Amino acid sequence: MNKTSENALEQTTLEWFSSLGWKTAFGPDIGPDGPACERRGYDQVVLVGRLQAALENINPHLSADAVEEAVRKITLTESPSLIENNRRFHRMLTDGVDVSYMQDGIEVHDKVWLLDLEDLEDNDWLAVDQFTVVEDRRNRRPDVVIFVNGLPLSVIELKNPADEKATIRHAFNQLQTYKKDIPSLFIYNEMLIISDGLEARSGTLSSGWDRFTPWRTVDGEDVAPRGSLELLSSKKRRPITSFMR
Repeated sequence: MNKTSENALEQTTLEWFSSLGWKTAFGPDIGPDGPACERRGYDQVVLVGRLQAALENINPHLSADAVEEAVRKITLTESPSLIENNRRFHRMLTDGVDVSYMQDGIEVHDKVWLLDLEDLEDNDWLAVDQFTVVEDRRNRRPDVVIFVNGLPLSVIELKNPADEKATIRHAFNQLQTYKKDIPSLFIYNEMLIISDGLEARSGTLSSGWDRFTPWRTVDGEDVAPRGSLELLSSKKRRPITSFMR
């Protein structure tokens, strides 16, 4: 395979996110040994520093202890089932994280919200390429991981558009391997994306091949025109609304 074309598509994807106002990072740079380290180890898939800062910003009325409890619950794995863990996280994403704390001698029950849906600019948007994850001695490196407030909500797998054998079906199969080998990355997943630059499809964690649907324009209203560069089809709006649905 000619990796040059695939790498070019990867960089084009990051440039697209950057043009929409996202920050971008190179995975090794924020890795445990990187110059801008944000992970204690390659088994850590949540960018905890970003998550904690975002939760404090979104929930300014809550104490540091309440935010720390929310972070603990978010990063806790309760089930051996990836699907069950993903469902649990999705409930926290949509319904908030239940926390309790003492205030003036009274136990208070409250919610910690993971996203600011009133002011989207108040969230932390980050696209990372070459994000290495090591789990049970299996080393995998998805092409692009999409973080919102430090949470890896989406994974994009790209294939070389110049290689006739490297199809989006191969990208789909690669995601299935990732789910099996590094399931911790997918506990937080809200969307899977596959593309060879020309064709692009999206699905959820449990979607089979027949459930990966044609890529839509950024605002979600239209299917990308056939024959266009589907991955890059946009109407100048942030590609985030599908994460919240």
